[in-house]
Amino acid sequence: MSSPYIPTQEPAVGRRRPDRPGWPEIGVAAVAFVLLFGLTAVLLPLIPDDAAAASGLAAFALSAVVGLGPFAAAVLLRIRRVAPFGVRKVSGKWLLIGAAVGLGCFVLSIGASLAYRLLTGDTQNVQSGYQAAAGSGVPMLLATLVLGAVATPIGEEFLWRGVVAGALSRYGGWVAVLASAAAFALAHGINAVLPVAFIIGAANALLLRRTGSVWPGVVTHGVNNALSSLVPLLIGLAGHAS
Repeated sequence: MSSPYIPTQEPAVGRRRPDRPGWPEIGVAAVAFVLLFGLTAVLLPLIPDDAAAASGLAAFALSAVVGLGPFAAAVLLRIRRVAPFGVRKVSGKWLLIGAAVGLGCFVLSIGASLAYRLLTGDTQNVQSGYQAAAGSGVPMLLATLVLGAVATPIGEEFLWRGVVAGALSRYGGWVAVLASAAAFALAHGINAVLPVAFIIGAANALLLRRTGSVWPGVVTHGVNNALSSLVPLLIGLAGHAS
């Protein structure tokens, strides 16, 4: 698997900065991720058990922070430019392709999640807080979409594709795609979201390889997250109406 993207080279004057992320960026991002994830683990349980909607919104907001914080640490370490991490312009055609891939990922995720539940017997709905937030009125629905379909995809794509997949690309396309997708999936925990996260991670790493930009993957991720919040809400509304 090859990529058409060739990083811009720095002028050969003085000490040259790296033209793409590597293991130092993965390392500092991993440290920042563990610290922020630990903070998340402390803060979320402070929300009362009967405030599922608030918990869902907080989880989305913290997901964005847990992505953007490590990404910022990786950028500032040596490179200090975002373009080598895939934060670069891309054509509207690829954004539309990203939206179509997001729809496809959502359809695949239904089967993948169901297969996981059947094989493991795990019936826990780890996304109940997100769905509760989406179903708590129009303001909460809008907040859910902003945090879950915009902020979280940006944070997670910048980290897992921009830093991790970008750094692993030196070992070849398939290593970058599969290893970054596996790490992304495991970061979501051993639950029904794991196979869904792997599908999205692999699809978005492929989009990054093809375009050199994280933005199509952000769109893919956003469409999937938006549908994951809206479809259960619409099914619930249809059930109440019938």
